[in-house]
Amino acid sequence: MLKQQLNFKLSQKLSPQQIQLMKLIQLPTQAFEQRLKQEMEENPALDSGKDKGDEFEDTFSNENSAEEDFGTEKIETEINIDEYLSDDEIPSYRLSSNNYSADDEEKTVPYASGTTFHQHLINQLNTYRLSEQKRNIAVFLVGSIDESGYIRRSVPDILDDLAFTQNVYTTEEEIEEVLKIVHQLDPVGVGARDLQECLLIQLRRKETTIPIKLATLILDSSFDHFSKKHYDKLLNKFDVTEEQLKEAIEEIEHLNPKPGGAYAGNNKVIEQVIPDFTIRIIDDELELTLNGRNAPELHVSREYNNMLQAYKASNEKSKTQKDAVLFIKQKLDAAKWFIDAVKQRQQTLFVTMSAIMHYQKDYFLSGDERNLKPMILKDIADEIHMDVSTVSRVANSKYVDTPYGTKLIKEFFSESMTNDQGEEVSTREIKKILEITIAEEDKKKPLTDEKLAKILKEKGYPIARRTVAKYREQLDIPVARLRKKI
Repeated sequence: MLKQQLNFKLSQKLSPQQIQLMKLIQLPTQAFEQRLKQEMEENPALDSGKDKGDEFEDTFSNENSAEEDFGTEKIETEINIDEYLSDDEIPSYRLSSNNYSADDEEKTVPYASGTTFHQHLINQLNTYRLSEQKRNIAVFLVGSIDESGYIRRSVPDILDDLAFTQNVYTTEEEIEEVLKIVHQLDPVGVGARDLQECLLIQLRRKETTIPIKLATLILDSSFDHFSKKHYDKLLNKFDVTEEQLKEAIEEIEHLNPKPGGAYAGNNKVIEQVIPDFTIRIIDDELELTLNGRNAPELHVSREYNNMLQAYKASNEKSKTQKDAVLFIKQKLDAAKWFIDAVKQRQQTLFVTMSAIMHYQKDYFLSGDERNLKPMILKDIADEIHMDVSTVSRVANSKYVDTPYGTKLIKEFFSESMTNDQGEEVSTREIKKILEITIAEEDKKKPLTDEKLAKILKEKGYPIARRTVAKYREQLDIPVARLRKKI
């Protein structure tokens, strides 16, 4: 049975322009430049740089309606070109930087092509005289080496893969024999199956000395005691002095735990960070500038305006011309939307970073992380009257160049904690004090988390031992036992 109902529904939807703006705000400088380049390639109505010609004329402003009937189809040709150029409410000086202009020559550093890490190993294998069987096994083993220089697979698994994928039938003994040849390749330690084997390979390639002999014995028979820094057990087991043990441990500490990472041609992608903002101290005052690459000079193509003028002056309007006008209007609208989105992006970035800079003024003037105030996303969002998600997009992907180095903006955000005087302090301040306390401790008797909590409490920061452990892990600092030195 059919039933007719009337329902009211309130919903909120983002327009395509709003979605475009949110995506642009999230992009860092390099990604924004790529997005800008892509848009200009896809939309011929969008130009960059200074427009050397005269301002566009509003060729259709004298007509109240420029809709023309073409059968059942109506084509709107009333396009106010000035709207694409003159609706900027943001002063240009707020969106430009003095140290960059469109005339600057952008120099790029050429990259020299080199061999890959695995090709480097294969080239070394070519210097060995091997049978076809052993060479196939060696090439397969080299192909199994990861970027750190390890073969993280068991010999039985390698044996099965050689048979099923390479049609090479061998034995575990032969694989072990070929593996010893791989261990002779450079960088030293490559092809090891675990850290213990990697360090032993490197020690055995060194000149034999008393510390080297002791270090080899330690790794070979007491690797567990060494990794857990049970130095008392090592002293008793090998019957050596603290000085002798210290020399052996120093030899081990100078070894490379990741031999593959030491190869310059490892073809790892290293991301170059380009700061989106610059903060400078001038006469004890902070000055914020937006990277000039975030403020490109965009305008609507003059050629498209000329096409519209030609269409206006034409007495005979063919179907082809009508289709062309529709295409031109579509591209002009897209260009205008993109220009508006870029300008709103510039304004949002500048306003957000300006609020952060003034909120953390004490830090930016001193560079001392202990001067960072507790600050969450909502604090900045309330100050600039924007949504928290917008501030999050700016903070999570943007960098600022400060007198103390290039920083990720989200590093300035932290939660608050109350000290013994009832004041709100930043958790970053507590972490910095914790880091300094650990750096100044006696490494022969490192401080436990319980002792660290007691010291922080004496300094006016009453936090629990579990909180100390959490902050220590966030700072990537090991437990007291692993910080111990002889």
